[in-house]
Order: sequence, then structure tokens, then C-alpha cells
Amino acid sequence: MMQTPVTVVILAAGLGTRMKSRKAKVLHRAGGKALVEHVVATALELAPAERIFVVVGHQAEEVRKAVATPGVGFIEQKEQKGTGHAVMVGREALAGLGGYLMILYGDSPLLRAETLKHLIEAAAAGDAAGVLLTARMADPTGYGRVIRDARGGVAAIVEQKACTPEQLAIREANMGIYCYRADLFWKHVDEIRTDNPAQEYYLTDMVEILNRAGHHVDAMPIDDEREVLGINTRLELAEVDRLLRERKLRALMLGGVTIEKPETVTVDAAVSIGMDTVIEPFAQILGRTTIGENCRIGACSIVRDSELADEVVIGAFTIVVTSLLERGAQAGPFTRLRMENHLGEGAYVGNFVELKKTRMGAKSKASHLAYLGDSQIGARVNVGAGTITCNYDGFGKHPTKIGDRAFIGSNSTLVAPIEIGEGAYVAAASVVTEAVPPDALAIGRARQVIKAEWAAKRRALGKK
Repeated sequence: MMQTPVTVVILAAGLGTRMKSRKAKVLHRAGGKALVEHVVATALELAPAERIFVVVGHQAEEVRKAVATPGVGFIEQKEQKGTGHAVMVGREALAGLGGYLMILYGDSPLLRAETLKHLIEAAAAGDAAGVLLTARMADPTGYGRVIRDARGGVAAIVEQKACTPEQLAIREANMGIYCYRADLFWKHVDEIRTDNPAQEYYLTDMVEILNRAGHHVDAMPIDDEREVLGINTRLELAEVDRLLRERKLRALMLGGVTIEKPETVTVDAAVSIGMDTVIEPFAQILGRTTIGENCRIGACSIVRDSELADEVVIGAFTIVVTSLLERGAQAGPFTRLRMENHLGEGAYVGNFVELKKTRMGAKSKASHLAYLGDSQIGARVNVGAGTITCNYDGFGKHPTKIGDRAFIGSNSTLVAPIEIGEGAYVAAASVVTEAVPPDALAIGRARQVIKAEWAAKRRALGKK
């Protein structure tokens, strides 16, 4: 958090027609978050939430829901009349806050807090009315050019379509990120005019306005122009997503995580992973997942919005969603933890096992070919291959409860609601419809009948 009071305004009202989408541009996702979420997260490193405001317009309610950070304010721009107008409509909420006014864009998620802190420091270190972010680009096509004065300050910003041939040769471009002294900005903002082809209020005009008033504006060139890469098309969205994910993977590897073939791995921005964990190729770790130390996430697995303690192993081609796995638990390969599951310490679910809203106690196991839904399974339970819980009767879901140390034989069908007591056995191939007492044996199948020579006689009849 900066010592100098800073108010951050994030412009997020536009439609983004070049995205070819019915969804507001800032709601598109990159790196696992909506674009505007990234910018708000950066702003929170500069100012308290109460000094952060998002200007909304198109699909305003959806943008509000995407932000969902307590304390962040919203300003509605009912008509989009330019970048200057987007800030001017917030005068009532913003003008009395003082300090510095920083203006960001909701579609620029790569911008780092460190860069913006330097921008604020540059504004605070001198006597300029404001400092803007620029980049010296090999090809600045489409950007406004920065016109410097004799002292090296910014005399004006000229949009490309208004540039002279000499101005078009300038390689320093305006990135549209500003840090102004709030008192001077609000004193002069009404001098912005709409005498331009689009008849809109442009923030770029503030440079000349402040110069005419006897102030000056400075510029801070950015080292890596990719940081201020905005998004107008799906191609640019894909590029930003790639850069965000590269940044995340680099941070994880520098923090002690091994990522095999990182160019194939997908990790969302909010994910946390502990030291000495290994991520195998083509894994996806999404949402707000947290993974402890010394874990292994298998190739081609997907883990979303889940919590994995230390020493958890996820086998290849396993899907884990909104689930909690305690220390040393294992799932996979080819396991599906569909939603809201809890594996106790050292529990194991193996290939082609599906769990849904099921809790397995410590050291319990279902090694293969099972479906366990809406179940409470105690500690050290063995669930045999082919076991299913029949939890749905066509109208509602019903629970299955299995006590500690119970043994469920292969190919058992447990018809819920049902309870299997502690230490009980269920014989293989049983259909169990009634409660099984502790330490009892339940057999729910017809007695085997053998008819001697039946097959031979049938074949003989078939030949006639």
C-alpha cells in the first residue's frame, strides 16, 4: 500500500465490439480470472478497496458481480462518451478524496503493481501535475504519439489519425495510464471539449489543458510494453492469457515447484502450490485451488477449486472438483471426484472410481470401478471393485453410511438410505437394502443353482 493517498479509477464500461461477443470485454477471462478482476487485484496493492472505483456501463450488473471485492465502489456511465467522460461522471464520489488520481483500464490485466508504484513515486517526487505511462515501440501504429517539449516534459498527446508525417515518425506512444494530482485534475477537467470527429471527451486532452494552465506533465517510459497490452480481439485475449500463465508458472517454479514441460501446464492466477510439489505435463490446476508441499499432480489431470494437503498424490487423467484431500491421500489414475468430497488422511481411490459428496475416513480405500455418492465412509474401510451406492430413487438423493473397518465385497449394490455397521462384511455381488449391524455378514444374492449337462443339451438342440 502506498503512503501517498491514491484513488484508482478503472474504466470498464465499454462493450468491446471487436471482440465479436455479446459479453462485455472486461468479463472475458484470461489466466483464470475475468480481465477486470486482474486489474482490481493490482489496484488493491496500491490503495485500500474504499479508494478503488470501477466505471461500469455495458452489462453493469455482471461486471459488479465479477469484481465482488468488498469495499470497491462503482460508478455508472450510462452513455459512453469517451475516456474523459468516464472519469467525469464519477466526480461526486471522487473529487473530494485528494492525493493522486490513477486511471487504469479494465482490459489491461498484465500491468504490474510494481510498475504503477513507480509511476506514483515519479509523480510524488517532482512538481508535475501528472505523470503518464509511455512505451518506446518499434511499431506504435494505433497509439497516440507523445510530443515532448524542450524540457523533456509532455507537451501533448496526438492521436495517430491527427498526426503529421513528422509526428508519425515518433516511436514513443501513450499507454493511456495516468497518475494526476487529484486537485489539479478536478480543477481543470471541465475544460475537456468534444471538438473532435467522435464528439467525445478524451483524457488525452488533459495534457495540453494542464500545460496551458501553467503546469507540466511528465512521462515514465515502461521497460516492457507487453505489460500494457490491451485487449480488443480474441487473438489478443489468447496472447494475454499465455503471458499471464507464463508469469504464474515462473513464479511457482522460482518458489520451489517442479513443473514438467511447463509449456503444456495450465495454472490459474489464484492457485497456491507448496514447495517440492511436482506437476506433470498437461495438468490443469484451476480456480482457487491450494496444494500443499511434496505433492504430485499427474499428467492430464484437472484440479479445480479444491484443497490438497501435503503429500497428496493425484494420478494421471484424474478430475478433482471442490474437494478436500487430507495429508497423504491418493486419487487416480482415472478417478473422478465430482464435487464436495473429503478424503481423510491416507485414503485412496483408484482407477475408474467416481465420488460425489462423499467423505472417506483415514486409510479407507476404493481401489477401482466404484461409484460412491452421498456417502459417509468411516476409517479403514475397504470398498470392493464394482460397488455402487444407489443414492437416487428418481425423486431425491439418499445417504449411505459405512462404519469403520467395514468390508464391502466386490460388485455390491448398496440401496440408500442404508447403514453398514462398524466391522461388518457385505458379501460380494450382494444387493443390500436393509441396515447391516456391526460385525455382521450381509449376503443379498440368490443361492447358486447348478444344472448338470444343461449347456451340452442346449447345444445339441441347436444343431437339430
